Amino acid sequence: MSRTEVVARHLTEYLKRTNRFDKTIVFCVDQEHALDVRKALNNLNADLTKIHVHYVARVVSDEHAVGRGHLDDFQDPEKETPVILTTSQMLTTGVDAPTCRNIVLFKPISSMIDFKQIIGRGTRVSEEHNKFWFTIIDYVGATQLFYDSAFDGDPVRVTRTQIDNEGNETKIEDSEEGTLDEQDPMGFVDQFDFDDSVQKPLEAVSELSRKYYLDNVQVYIAGEQAFELDPEGNVLKTIQFTDYVSDNIRRLNLTAEHLRKTWPLAEQRAEILTQLRSRGIDPDHLAYVTHHEEADALDLLLHVAYNAPLVTRRERAEKLRQKKANFFNTFTPAAREILNSLLEKYADYGIGEFDQLPRVLQVSPFDRYGSTYEIYQLFGGAEKLLQAVDEMQKFLYE
Repeated sequence: MSRTEVVARHLTEYLKRTNRFDKTIVFCVDQEHALDVRKALNNLNADLTKIHVHYVARVVSDEHAVGRGHLDDFQDPEKETPVILTTSQMLTTGVDAPTCRNIVLFKPISSMIDFKQIIGRGTRVSEEHNKFWFTIIDYVGATQLFYDSAFDGDPVRVTRTQIDNEGNETKIEDSEEGTLDEQDPMGFVDQFDFDDSVQKPLEAVSELSRKYYLDNVQVYIAGEQAFELDPEGNVLKTIQFTDYVSDNIRRLNLTAEHLRKTWPLAEQRAEILTQLRSRGIDPDHLAYVTHHEEADALDLLLHVAYNAPLVTRRERAEKLRQKKANFFNTFTPAAREILNSLLEKYADYGIGEFDQLPRVLQVSPFDRYGSTYEIYQLFGGAEKLLQAVDEMQKFLYE
């Protein structure tokens, strides 16, 4: 069962337990995703959609006046339907829905500003309609990433639920019942984790691949070219993108020796990435174009610019474990597990995982060790953990 179907099934059961006519907004990844979620919810609520045709509606820019009409009806407290709206960006700001009781997060959120704007769709109080609270149903872990007690105070109740690949709840932690770790602030009311059997965890996805269509048929990019322009915007020459990358690395005087020396240092690595991205070069995009998604970003840049051999991230991680066993043995067993898990994150997703502490420590598998503070204490404090991670990065690129 796809992740969309799992979430739709779980949300449907949630509304059945609470109130199937509580106004709900589901924030999806993009317009196509919003359509898929609408279809899934529509099918799972067939008993209601036979009577209320617009029980579930999609409100996105492609819907034009139809979507606007659904939104107007949703905002009107006197209109019973639509009850559930699926959207992507259109409803993040400027929408006043006084009776909206559920905000559902089903899209990766990359900034606190976006998070607050989305959550703001539910904060309106309506005494006339006995609406003094709302629920955030979080399927992507955003409340962990952007928890801010100064924003709207602490939640009245927090539950963390694990669901399987059929949408069934398999484990529930509840702050009201004292089963939730209170030192691990989760933001708001309901957050859901997924068993490993559920496809493609969104916590590992910062952005879905762009989709292309020609005559309503999805197509794929077979190759790319780069254009060099003069100051007036005229094309000087057309070159392969990899040649463009190679030329610009050399123009920036990023020699192989300099790259190898500075890449393990987070600040200098960030500076190099800024220089490259200002010229339209992103290692993730380069990996996609060259079909080397498993390669380490440094190795890929060296390969394209200087024909160096390619090494995968997992190969680097395994070599580190084998050659630097003494480094890991200086830590307690629990601290070693943390470092090994960080190394596994790197092998799966890249060096950027090290740059996102302490956010990464708030998600699986690190959350089983307690709060971020408790993880720091396993190393003797936050500073010593950061030192250990810095040292591990240097060993990784020796």
